[in-house]
Amino acid sequence: MKRPKIQFLAVYVTVFLFLLLGGGCALLPDIDISPPSTTPANPPTTTDTATPIDPEWNPASIDGDAFELPNIAEVVARVKPSVVAINVEVVTYDIFNRPQTQEGAGSGWVIDKDGLIVTNNHVVEGAQTVTVTFANGETYAAGEVRTDPLTDLAVVQVDARNLPALSIGDCSNLRVGDWAVAIGNPLGLGISAKEGIISRKDVSITFSSGQILYDLIETSAAINPGNSGGPLVNMTGEVIGITSAKLSAIGVEGLGYAISSNASLPIIEELIQQGYVVRPWLGVGLESVSEWIAARYSLAVNQGALITQVAQGSPADIAELKQGDVVIAFDGEDITTAQELIQVIHSSKIGQKVPVTFWRGEDQMVAEVTLIESPPPP
Repeated sequence: MKRPKIQFLAVYVTVFLFLLLGGGCALLPDIDISPPSTTPANPPTTTDTATPIDPEWNPASIDGDAFELPNIAEVVARVKPSVVAINVEVVTYDIFNRPQTQEGAGSGWVIDKDGLIVTNNHVVEGAQTVTVTFANGETYAAGEVRTDPLTDLAVVQVDARNLPALSIGDCSNLRVGDWAVAIGNPLGLGISAKEGIISRKDVSITFSSGQILYDLIETSAAINPGNSGGPLVNMTGEVIGITSAKLSAIGVEGLGYAISSNASLPIIEELIQQGYVVRPWLGVGLESVSEWIAARYSLAVNQGALITQVAQGSPADIAELKQGDVVIAFDGEDITTAQELIQVIHSSKIGQKVPVTFWRGEDQMVAEVTLIESPPPP
């Protein structure tokens, strides 16, 4: 049974050599298949003795002042005692409207020795109970919790004193390629550290909910669920960002994001000092106009910010804006989505008078509004 196979192989090899050396010449490039010459075309000049290249050469001496790579272990040792695991319980409802308790985990860090801890809003949002656990195992129940959903920041207070607070660094001096370390509670497994570099600065991300986070730092440090709220620190142990999000998709790696310290510090200060963030306020509920929304409500335009509600006594109410109006320009800036309108409002000043262009039915109109200070949350 083996002999026919050997004969077939011999025939195949013969045919292949024929195609390669003769019959196949029209299909192959013109190459020289003659054996290489054993004599080099330009043989080197030979002498009886080897000639030195540089008889005075010596290897470079060791530089005692050479630059040293950062010692990440020392950074982690300095920062880790100030990082906490945050565990929450949230009540949700199933399809039969029955309550059920779900648990979640996140991270945080000490900003003040008298029990003030920074984290993300989405870590504690809607939580019935919040507990804070330090790297040494000490656990505290959260007292006051203050949040700012717009920037995804929150401050949690615990009844503890003489905590190791972290310093906040200046992000304006960061460079792409600088080392960074993310420390937190990934997957709820306890406090751990991941190293990386600064990959990009001044990044904005739009989430599926429509929320936009601005002034983010992109880092290659591994970010996982549970890291949210933990610090991103530089090589001196200063907080340069608050870990907030990552991009997750097949084939996507190393795209973690932190809210820069320069953007987050003013928000944190207001949450601590006032309990909420004061911003210019128009007093409307909004929804982005899409083709589907335009068709459903028979709107004259297919982009803009649809007003879904107007707060009584608000600047919008005083200017006679109404539910169903579609804002297409604010203070001369075109508006195509609800988030664009929110952003331009917050970029304005309290007391500023602003022209608002909008559609009401088939009519385009302009109203002047005077922005006021946002009221405290209920």
